[in-house]
Amino acid sequence: MKAKHYKRLSLKERVIIETLLQENKSKTYIAKKLKRSRSTITREINKWGQDPWDKYDAKLADWNAKEVYLNKRNRDKINTYNKLKIYVYRGLLSSWSPEQIAGKIKLDYPRDSIMTISYEAIYMHIYAHRQARLNRKLIALLPYHKTVRRRANAKSKRGSKIKDQVSIDDRPKHIEKRKEIGHWEGDLVIGKGQVSAIGTLVERKSRYTYIVKLKNRKSATVVKGFVKEFNKTGKLFTKILTYDNGTEMAYHKRFTKKTGMPVYFAHPYSSWERGTNENTNGLIRRFFPKGTDFNKVSEQKLKIVQEKLNNCPRKVLGYRTPAEVMEMEYP
Repeated sequence: MKAKHYKRLSLKERVIIETLLQENKSKTYIAKKLKRSRSTITREINKWGQDPWDKYDAKLADWNAKEVYLNKRNRDKINTYNKLKIYVYRGLLSSWSPEQIAGKIKLDYPRDSIMTISYEAIYMHIYAHRQARLNRKLIALLPYHKTVRRRANAKSKRGSKIKDQVSIDDRPKHIEKRKEIGHWEGDLVIGKGQVSAIGTLVERKSRYTYIVKLKNRKSATVVKGFVKEFNKTGKLFTKILTYDNGTEMAYHKRFTKKTGMPVYFAHPYSSWERGTNENTNGLIRRFFPKGTDFNKVSEQKLKIVQEKLNNCPRKVLGYRTPAEVMEMEYP
C-alpha cells in the first residue's frame, strides 16, 4: 500500500476558496468541490482570514504559505545564503566556537544584513538534524562535541551549590577591553568517563596559558593546583579570575585568600562569557582528544603542550606569541 503524501494547496485552489466563500458556500461544500478534506479547508480559512467568510484573500494566503514553508519549515538562514554558510563553516573548521563566529562576523560585515547571525542560530543549524552525517561532522568541530545541546537560556532545575559567589555582572567593566594584564579565565577539560580532568587557566590579554595536572576534580584539589600556579606568577599578573559554575570552585574564598584574586562566576550555559578559555580548551583538545584519560598523562607532557601554546604566534596578538606579550608587560 502506497503512503499518502499531502499536497499543499495551489493558488488556483485558493482562488476557488475565495470565490466560494464570497458566495457563502459552506466549508463542506468547498471541500467536496476541491476534493479536499474538510479539515484542510477549515485550517486554511482559519489560518489566513481574520473573518473567514469575508476577508480571506487567495493571493495573500498563497504568498504567506510559501514564505512560511520556505523560511521556517525547510530552510534556516545559513542554508538560505551560501556566503553566510561558507563563513560559518570556515569558522567551525578553524576551531572557532559559534559565539566567536557570531561576534567576528559583525566586525567583518558591519553593514551587511545577510552576513549577521546569532550564536544560537548557529547552534540550531548544527543540531537541527544531529544524526545526519554532515551534522555529526559539525558537532565534532564544536569545543565539547555534545550530541545533545541544552539551550543557552535553559534553567537548571537545581540552584547553585557554590556559596557566596559573585556574578560576572559585578566584574569591573574595563576588564572586557583586554587593555590590562592579569585577568584570567579558568575551567576544567574533562577526561574519559567524566572521571579525570586537567585545569586550564588563560590570561585574557596575552592568551598565556597554564595547564594544571589534577589528581581529581574535588574543589580542594583544584584550588590547590590553581593557587600553586598563580603564586609562581607574580602580583602584576594575578588580578582576578573568571570561572564557570562548576562546583570545583566551591572553595573560591580559600583561593582568593591564598592568591589575593577575587573570583567572578559566569552565568550558567554562557560559555561565550569565557570565550578565551573556551577557545584555548579547543586548542588543547587537538593534543588530548575526547576520551583521553588524564590520569595517564604525565605533568611533563602537559607542560610540553603548555609551552607549545605559549610560544605559538597568534593572529589576534599581531602574530606575537603569548609568551612574548607577557614578557613585554614586565616593568
